[in-house]
Amino acid sequence: MGLMGRSNALTSQTKQIRTAPFCLKGAVCFCLKQAYIDLMSNENHYPDLSSVSTGLKGKCPRCGRGSLFDGFLQIADKCNSCELDFKFADAGDGATWFVMVIASTLTMAGVLWVEFTYHPSYWVHALVAIPLAVGLPLLLLRPGKAILVNQQYKTDAAPGKIDND
Repeated sequence: MGLMGRSNALTSQTKQIRTAPFCLKGAVCFCLKQAYIDLMSNENHYPDLSSVSTGLKGKCPRCGRGSLFDGFLQIADKCNSCELDFKFADAGDGATWFVMVIASTLTMAGVLWVEFTYHPSYWVHALVAIPLAVGLPLLLLRPGKAILVNQQYKTDAAPGKIDND
């Protein structure tokens, strides 16, 4: 019987602390015992993933595999890989505000650079400013929202509550 089949047959006596013959110190022995218990349990263990890396990919904050979005900016109901419910996700206007500040700063920097470097006519400014002003927010909004939602999951963020007791 394999490791997965034996997990249901384990009893508390099987999960008791076992001593390894090569146990040098308590820490090494504890690590080996904990690894044995973790292998034999039927619980899912998820690695600690970076909010930024999973957010830039638009992936689930828990498993890093399933998609976070159901459309361009619509958060999915749950992860299609690990079944995490995304009802906790409320990015609000945070991503929009950050994207607006970053995109407008970069757009103005681009327009001013073109102006001071080339001194072009107004239609060239329009050719530079309009694609930057429209394109940058479209490129940054989805990853910005995903990063904030993933950070919200990682820190267990929730709305503040006031006790009137």
